Amino acid sequence: MQTILELLVRHGYIILFLWILMEQGGVPVPSIPLLLAVGALAGAGKLNLAVAIALAVIATEISDICWYELGRRHGVAILNLLCRISLEPDSCARRTTDVYARYGAKSLLGAKFIPGLTTVAPPLAGIFRMRLRRFLFFDTSGSLIWSSTFLGLGFLFSNRLKEIADYAMRFGETLLILIVIGFAAYIAFKFIDRQKFLRDLSGARITAEELKMLLDSGEQIQIVDLRHSFEFEAEPTTLPGALRMDPKELEYRQSEISRDRDIILYCT
Repeated sequence: MQTILELLVRHGYIILFLWILMEQGGVPVPSIPLLLAVGALAGAGKLNLAVAIALAVIATEISDICWYELGRRHGVAILNLLCRISLEPDSCARRTTDVYARYGAKSLLGAKFIPGLTTVAPPLAGIFRMRLRRFLFFDTSGSLIWSSTFLGLGFLFSNRLKEIADYAMRFGETLLILIVIGFAAYIAFKFIDRQKFLRDLSGARITAEELKMLLDSGEQIQIVDLRHSFEFEAEPTTLPGALRMDPKELEYRQSEISRDRDIILYCT
């Protein structure tokens, strides 16, 4: 632990910049503990708080602008890629688009505080063609609020954090092993839960090729397009004869769905 603190004192600015750049780029390395540690060192007079905040914001914006451009150029495919590698891929797209649909550009102000949304929010802004100037204003403001909050907390409670660091140092490798085991158990739980979900779903699923064969054969089926309205706006095409509705409309528009034929539902 003492070695880590010495490393942060010597190279804290570089470590902070690169760490946040990686996290905002999608690498699963939590930056909040580092922000608190750097803030505590600033409170102890070892680092400069203003410089740390500026570097955190710059690193975040470099990453976010790249994601914004990828979203603008490649559309929903980027969102699908990010959700596919997340811990909850089946709800990722729905959850993030719901938040964006509700708050629009203002969602960028708090996106850094919401797990799963921090990396997805910038490409969403690009997908839905938010103006770059508007994106930069809200995203930079959100990055400033986020980094200032945790660096500031570390600065204000630097004495308490030192006590925690001393306590952690007494436990040494045991504490680290417990943290790693806990994180690994969480990942395993999410993986097992997803596999169970996919097994339950597999019996009711058909492939795009199977659906095309049904359409080509003239089979009487009802296709319901359940993509989120924002996803539809990004790619405003649908399957021939599909009934288009937002998932939230399903309950009160269910009378429009035929009951005398097979029903095919599809989303992103």
